[in-house]
Amino acid sequence: MSIFALIDCNNFYASCERVFNPKLEKKPVVVLSNNDGCVIARSNEAKKLGIPMGAPYYQWKYFCQKNRVHVFSSNYALYGDMSHRVMTILESFCSEIEIYSIDESFISFDQFKETDLFGYAKEIKQAIKMYTGIPVSIGIASTKTLSKIANHIAKKQSIEGIFSLTDAEIYEKILEKFPVEDIWGIGRQYSKKLKSYGIETAKHLRDADLKTLSRKFSVVVGKIIQELRGISCLPLENIIQPRKQIMSSRSFGRPVTDLAELEEALSHYTANACLKLRRQNSDANGIYVFLHTNLFNKKEMQYSNGTSYHFPIPSCDTSYLIHIAKICLRRIFKSGYRYQKVGMMLLDLTPKNLHQYDLLAIDENTRKKTLIKAIDHINETLGKNALFFCAEGIERAWQVRSGMRSPRYTTQWNEIPRVNCKI
Repeated sequence: MSIFALIDCNNFYASCERVFNPKLEKKPVVVLSNNDGCVIARSNEAKKLGIPMGAPYYQWKYFCQKNRVHVFSSNYALYGDMSHRVMTILESFCSEIEIYSIDESFISFDQFKETDLFGYAKEIKQAIKMYTGIPVSIGIASTKTLSKIANHIAKKQSIEGIFSLTDAEIYEKILEKFPVEDIWGIGRQYSKKLKSYGIETAKHLRDADLKTLSRKFSVVVGKIIQELRGISCLPLENIIQPRKQIMSSRSFGRPVTDLAELEEALSHYTANACLKLRRQNSDANGIYVFLHTNLFNKKEMQYSNGTSYHFPIPSCDTSYLIHIAKICLRRIFKSGYRYQKVGMMLLDLTPKNLHQYDLLAIDENTRKKTLIKAIDHINETLGKNALFFCAEGIERAWQVRSGMRSPRYTTQWNEIPRVNCKI
């Protein structure tokens, strides 16, 4: 029998904010989406106040001020780096790991079956807390689906923050009471249909007829049933698959009407996408560019459009892709509109070693490829945007609003915390 553990960072974004600002401990904390639009993360204290996930901030601003809620703009540079640190610690404890999301990972405990699994999980939890300051919950079970349930119990009901479903008696009791809608992979739509068949709990689903439900629903539900029975159908996916498409876009901090500003923003997004493309050692065969106004503002004129371009030779050259992206934008731009978003998508990505070249096309020259490598190396060494293309703009007045963003403590030298010592 396999043994899996799910390690989940508690209230991850809020916990990251607390690491470098201990005054936030036991205080309500919320983190907002791009342009400080909606609530995307809440501490337990904020949840107790009744602040819902996804709530528009402007509707809750007065409430947050009245109840002394600490509000932050998204700080993705900090969150991404803290996530990397947590995952690195996990890899030091176990080589078989699947990074499921920015704050969750599955690991295999198969090689530790002869050890005290609860004790080993406790070591992992303590190490992550010691070296990063991030609290985690750990669920242990014989399948990934059951480890998700175990983690849910660990987070909500366990004092230690660790829970194991490997004991048969405990396993039965938990499944009897666990709601079917909370099972990983079921969701709202499936749960409604399952309840119409009298399936209300995880135990009901586990004991249901496998063939009937697989036929009426999908293969996915069939696998979940087997996972609930302790039969592992979802192995660790520890090989990161290259993306088939890369999209980069953001809503503007204010409406944009000028083509030059739109070109700046689009160039910046294209440069970010090209960096991701090179990191996975791929080239793009085409690009799709789109823009639109605020479709929810019925008082203004509305417009949206998009266009694509196929490259004669697959490329990851930032300067070339920025040039093509701007050509596409000029095709679809119309003056007189207040644009809310512009973006792009790199299409039909292929590994660098698998190219079907055009007989009449001319490949990128070697000097250009060397230049791009040099720029990437400098930015990796000196920090993001140490070098960037002029087309991306300097002031970037169109950028998203983030007036309440905390410092990027771990990725920007000029934002590292300072300690003043008085003698």
